[in-house]
Amino acid sequence: MKLHYPITKKGNTITHYFDSPVKDPYRWLEDDISKETNAWVREQNKVTFDYLKNIPYLDPLKNRLEKLWNYEKIGAPFTEGEYTYFYKNDGLQNQYVLYRHKKNNKPHVFLDPNTFSEDGTTSLGAVSFSEDGTKVAYAISEGGSDWRKVIVMDVATKKITEDTLVDIKFSGLSWRGNDGFYYSSYEKPMGSELSAKTTQHRLFYHQLNTAQKNDVIIFGDKKIRRYIGGATSRDHRFLSISASKSTSGNELYLLDLENPSAKLITIVNNFDSDTHLLENKGETLYFITNLKAPNKRIVKVNAHNPSPENWIDIIPETEHVLSATAAAGSLFTKYMIDAVSQVKQYDFNGKLIREIKLPGMGTVTGFGGKEDAKILYYAFTNYNTPGSIYSFDPKKGVSKLYRQAAIDFNSEDFTSKQVFYTSKDGTKIPMIISHKKGLKLTGKNPTILYGYGGFNISLTPSFSIANAVWMEQGGVYAVPNLRGGGEYGKKWHIAGIKYNKQNVFDDFISAAEYLISKQYTSSDFLAIQGGSNGGLLVGVTMTQRPDLIKVALPAVGVLDMLRYHTFTAGAGWAYDYGTSEDSKEMFDYLKGYSPVHNVKKGVSYPATMITTGDHDDRVVPSHSFKFAATLQDKQTGKNPVLIRIETNAGHGAGTPISKIIEQYAAIFGFVFFNMGFKELPSTNKVIE
Repeated sequence: MKLHYPITKKGNTITHYFDSPVKDPYRWLEDDISKETNAWVREQNKVTFDYLKNIPYLDPLKNRLEKLWNYEKIGAPFTEGEYTYFYKNDGLQNQYVLYRHKKNNKPHVFLDPNTFSEDGTTSLGAVSFSEDGTKVAYAISEGGSDWRKVIVMDVATKKITEDTLVDIKFSGLSWRGNDGFYYSSYEKPMGSELSAKTTQHRLFYHQLNTAQKNDVIIFGDKKIRRYIGGATSRDHRFLSISASKSTSGNELYLLDLENPSAKLITIVNNFDSDTHLLENKGETLYFITNLKAPNKRIVKVNAHNPSPENWIDIIPETEHVLSATAAAGSLFTKYMIDAVSQVKQYDFNGKLIREIKLPGMGTVTGFGGKEDAKILYYAFTNYNTPGSIYSFDPKKGVSKLYRQAAIDFNSEDFTSKQVFYTSKDGTKIPMIISHKKGLKLTGKNPTILYGYGGFNISLTPSFSIANAVWMEQGGVYAVPNLRGGGEYGKKWHIAGIKYNKQNVFDDFISAAEYLISKQYTSSDFLAIQGGSNGGLLVGVTMTQRPDLIKVALPAVGVLDMLRYHTFTAGAGWAYDYGTSEDSKEMFDYLKGYSPVHNVKKGVSYPATMITTGDHDDRVVPSHSFKFAATLQDKQTGKNPVLIRIETNAGHGAGTPISKIIEQYAAIFGFVFFNMGFKELPSTNKVIE
């Protein structure tokens, strides 16, 4: 299929880094509010959607996705005040609806974000109830933006009680009793609110029935802190404040809310570790921390002398990474063992009550709740098991199936296996490979290799409706746990940041080579996929090893490593990446792998479909725009280079189901088509 790409004009911009000139011909595409950029977006989308129309099985893929997606999804119940609440989606609703009921009464709709906008692109964010449950503050996002509005409502009457709060970003909502709540935001930037740099985060207190302009700054008006959050303790006695310069490491402060003359107490005064308040029992505080414990530990300390030298270990560090919740008078520790969950229940003296028997090998979330909760809930899932909710009796230690997903998918027909392969430097990397049972290792199975590898984020097994459709068609889905993630604690994270970042790319390339060597697939049937930092991973892999793969799918990717820190809160990612302004050595290292700067003329790159959203103010779309323009200009051969730009969509959160289905149909169709399938793979007809 011959493609005629729009002509993307080249400018003459040159930036000097430590006396090294770097051309930036597509700098003009960074102006997301210009008519020229908007015209370019329309022209690129026309080429992309015209191409996709010629794929004969796009509609069957979309139909199957819709059919499989169309089942009732209900979240675990939780109680606030006189009501029990739960989230529910009837099947294909664009946004989940929040329901409520009293005792055994019939549930009814409390908040329906599907009514917030005609096209379903306004989504519901944080929802926070006052101490007595009579008031609620909830955040909404319009068009996928990270900027939020916050609405305050009377719970009983559902009447909005005051003016909407605006211009709130990267914020929780935490009530102080029943009179007001804490939230965080930046000053609104000059120029484009979607791409202009934001620097100083601040924590505010909003007193009910007062104007937002009078909200008090609690923290953050002096030193630069890019991420600040405030949370009240469960008993509303304390306010803990976390302040960070980047996405890793935080200062921690404490304020006694019962004492009007109390001063802010510093608990941790540097960014060398991550520490957060887990619970308190009166004046005894319980923290989860990786200070002197890369895999984390739980400590206790008196609120009057809370600095680290006074901490006492309650649950010491182990060889496995720890996360934890507090509920029903217990601590619940969740350990990752080779990216698979293990859960234990302890008392507040650190005495083991029991290891909780789980439904299988997979990922567990939940075990949160109030101090007096009689029943807790948790969800279990893995790559071939749709998420089910279990109730748990914290006294007896008994789990019961509470709600099973009624989905038209037979998990018994599919299998997941964990393997360990060797990366370039000899490091063992785990990977879970999922597919239909009975798969023949012919080297011709269409395969998606998905990765992330950064920001201490762990990829643990979870079910995806889209991936279920992929596997139904005979596809293999493989997920390695790359360095840079958090699967093996802080050391694993550090092994994939700054000057170690190439380890992440080597781990991913080695995963592809493993799949090929074991005959799961071959280079002609291998696609790589990732989003955000994972989009960077795909961009680097396809430019370093274009021969290795057939299809590349970078989504909302960080692709210009020399300028990422100049947009929105991007400077906060410097802990993982470093910046081009740090030093000549860091500039050289970043330029050495930056996808935008490593596309070469005369190279045949894989068939590529870049995806982004025009309202992405996390990783601004100009990353994707510049990468697409560069690839289209320098691509050799017949492999297409397309960019699919979703309108009224952001970094991903809150995207309407209808848009998600259309996007996955396009992605899978593009992959199969460029692997040479005349029809869907289940028909076994391949283009010769």
